[in-house]
Amino acid sequence: MAQTQSGAEGLQSLPALLHRNATQFGDAPAYREKEFGIWQSWTWAETAKEIEALALGLINLGVNEGDFVAIIGRNRPYLYWSMVAVQSVGAVPVPVYQDAVAEEMAYVLGHCGARFVIASDQEQVDKVIEVQDELHQLEHVLYLDPRGLRKYDHHTLHQYSHVQDQGRAARDEWITDLQDRQARLTYDSTCVMLYTSGTTGKPKGVVLSNRNVIESAKNSADFDHLTRGENILSYLPMAWVGDFIFSIGQAYWCGFCVNCPESQDTMMTDLREIGPTYFFAPPRVFETQLTNVMIRMEDAGALKRRMFHHFLSHAKKVGGDILDGNPVGFMDRLKYQLGNLLVYGPLKDTLGYSRIRVGYTAGEAIGPEIFDFYRSLGINLKQLYGQTEATVFITVQPDGEVRADTVGVPAPDVEIKIDDNGEIHYRSPGVFVEYYKNPESTASTKDAEGWVATGDAGFIEEGSGHLRIIDRAKDVGKMANGSMFAPKYVENKLKFYPDILEVVLFGNGKDRCVAFINIDLTAVGNWAERNNIAYASYQELAGHPKVLASIQSHVEEVNRSVAADEMLSGCQVHRFVVLHKELDADDGEITRTRKVRRGFVEDKYDDIITALYDGSDTISTTTEVTYEDGRKGSISATLNIVDAAVVPVAQHKVAAE
Repeated sequence: MAQTQSGAEGLQSLPALLHRNATQFGDAPAYREKEFGIWQSWTWAETAKEIEALALGLINLGVNEGDFVAIIGRNRPYLYWSMVAVQSVGAVPVPVYQDAVAEEMAYVLGHCGARFVIASDQEQVDKVIEVQDELHQLEHVLYLDPRGLRKYDHHTLHQYSHVQDQGRAARDEWITDLQDRQARLTYDSTCVMLYTSGTTGKPKGVVLSNRNVIESAKNSADFDHLTRGENILSYLPMAWVGDFIFSIGQAYWCGFCVNCPESQDTMMTDLREIGPTYFFAPPRVFETQLTNVMIRMEDAGALKRRMFHHFLSHAKKVGGDILDGNPVGFMDRLKYQLGNLLVYGPLKDTLGYSRIRVGYTAGEAIGPEIFDFYRSLGINLKQLYGQTEATVFITVQPDGEVRADTVGVPAPDVEIKIDDNGEIHYRSPGVFVEYYKNPESTASTKDAEGWVATGDAGFIEEGSGHLRIIDRAKDVGKMANGSMFAPKYVENKLKFYPDILEVVLFGNGKDRCVAFINIDLTAVGNWAERNNIAYASYQELAGHPKVLASIQSHVEEVNRSVAADEMLSGCQVHRFVVLHKELDADDGEITRTRKVRRGFVEDKYDDIITALYDGSDTISTTTEVTYEDGRKGSISATLNIVDAAVVPVAQHKVAAE
């Protein structure tokens, strides 16, 4: 903590880190991007020149210190450069989710008062133009890809490369101004403003300082021994704090290479080509990959299937112990090595995980079975617990202490305490400065001593010191009989099954639990194809009797597992319905980071919830949907309500409050 006043190693901003990297290892690769099937590469020295040209161009265009500049698009080196160039001129970068609809984008741009926008392509420019009448402060829009924009009004539209060219041409005029602005950046200057996912309301602008970002990057890099030799694949939303800390904070602190895929469609292919050594993904990515593996194995020959499942069962038995360095018998090790030759190695290579030294998952709880599957293959997958307000890191799992049921110990320089109602609080160098234009929320979240309320309920294990998360504090409740209601615990167990994509559990204050379920169209569609079952839509497949029977068997299996947990045995699912549509961010049902907006879903589908509790066998419903072009429509369906067998449990006495 001694370095926090003057900056880590005297470096107080991202431009300062960039200068160090360009000076000390300028020939090392800093960025790669796949375009037209070919990997393009930029060194740190080249990156510094590109960023300087853009920064000069922004000054030439009229960007002032303290301005907010929105950045919208997929992961591209040019947009990462934009964030550092914006900070170089004393302005504040505000990355925006590229899949946000125009209305969501208008809120963010209006809330921060962005005068400038840097957009990736015509799609993003169109969304900005659609709402520009609401944004009186918006003056200029820069775009990367000129395709489709030739006939637009270019009075306030500027091609990214042209702004750079203008910056280079005016270098002599503006370089002193740029250097002066960079010199005024301090450890407490704003580094970035990131918006929360807005699970419970409008997104809040989280202001993070250079101190927050650099200290968090330094401490986390030291914890996992990250070096300049790492390679990462940057594919997660640039507006998400996880991508910012991994692809900018740690990348600039360590000096490692950031690789950008050609598109979301080619991400898995690009992942295999890069073979990252350091990798982060939310649970949904690992769940999807596991689903795809299982689907492909169902299509494989009988011999390959038997060999796969035989060695996989052995890996589940000893793989985790071998990874953690625990004692394992010679014959078990020998068999594991054979499995690595025949199954685990080729599978990791196919997934793109053959070179991973450190892997992390966070954002949502990952199913224990999924987590153990990857670790059994020899992949050093760990969990961390974090928030935007913490600049990611609250807890991390040390090597050798990795478990599926905890999120690890406090990250370096992080303090944790649990209050009387079980809510987790933390304090660290990464604690955010404030919620922009929202002093009330800032004061209710962060106290005068710097302690931040997470909104999550949990406890610290005696002996190990590991933190265990129960659920969101606001989601943890009590059943009518007083037993605990913790929906996430059951939902994650159900999402382990490849044919279940999403689950929403209800039961707070009720005498029993019921659930909404979304099927995974890829997995169930593959099953339908192999069984010659024709279907015309998601809705038709979701209501097929064989699909409902399969989901029922999963629910009943989970009920048996839940019944074994004395504290949560009351959370067994008594009835469920497979929804006629996927929960969608465009419809407001989930956030852009795929977190369920429980309150919204409960209000929107209250007729279905009522039917689940009143004993109805079916429910006819009409639901409003939003199409990709923003138009509204509706779909109607008659849904079957399915009863699931539950395991009788003894009624536990609840202590009087």
